[in-house]
Amino acid sequence: MKITQLLQEDKVTLSLEVFPPKKDIAVEQVSRSVREIAALQPDFMSVTYGAGGGTSAYTVQIAKDIKAEYNVPSMAHLTCVSSTKETVKKQLECMQEAGIENVLALRGDIPADAEFPLPDQFHYAVELVRYIKQIAPEMCIGGACYPEGHPEAVSKAQDIQHIKEKVDAGCEFLTTQMFFDNNIMYNFLYRIREKGITVPVVAGIMPVTNISQIKRICSMSGTYLPARFKAIVDRFGDNPAAMKQAGIAYATEQIIDLIANHVNGIHVYSMNKPDVAAQIKNNLSEIL
Repeated sequence: MKITQLLQEDKVTLSLEVFPPKKDIAVEQVSRSVREIAALQPDFMSVTYGAGGGTSAYTVQIAKDIKAEYNVPSMAHLTCVSSTKETVKKQLECMQEAGIENVLALRGDIPADAEFPLPDQFHYAVELVRYIKQIAPEMCIGGACYPEGHPEAVSKAQDIQHIKEKVDAGCEFLTTQMFFDNNIMYNFLYRIREKGITVPVVAGIMPVTNISQIKRICSMSGTYLPARFKAIVDRFGDNPAAMKQAGIAYATEQIIDLIANHVNGIHVYSMNKPDVAAQIKNNLSEIL
């Protein structure tokens, strides 16, 4: 099933994200996590491509298994930052052969020591979207967006213009990067709708369950952390069990508020943690 069909049914959807193993020795562990998360029967699952495409070899197989073995619609991520156009073409062909109908088209993070872009690489995600439309026109294409503005954009206006270019190129829905203040999301939705971007927007929620996640989030994306969230980290950060419980509760509150304000698409960055995904879904049992 194409994800746009799910998002246009005017009902709340809950999707969950998994990532492939970083090493061959972790394959069984990841397979178990995928199996347990799929057993929760989310509306769909997405499978990341790995930084620089490092774990891309597993992405298609996991997405195929999610759909074929667990009967859950799946979406494969595709990043182009470290891939030639030929590599991207081969990956799309593998997706087609595997029966994957949904792809999230991303540029990806530029590796610190890499020369980018090379002559046979894509510069931006919009170029990847156009290429997918050319090579695999039947694919349902999603894209990423930043409610706080892309960190490389000169202004929020420029960032929204780039989002519109992706949508005009064939991007059929958007999934946001994580945010911890829902007002930022509501302001973002108002701004993009004002500019004529009407595709469905799925809210990306990250349950922060340990202190190391906070440090990584702040160093990589500079995401705004509200005072209420900082208070939780200050109070419970040194107690792993308490931080996990508080992080799940905070994410649940975010989701409930979003749904109450008619943001129907919810995507949880579940980080291969079935227990976290299960607790959030259980917290929403009468809402979903």
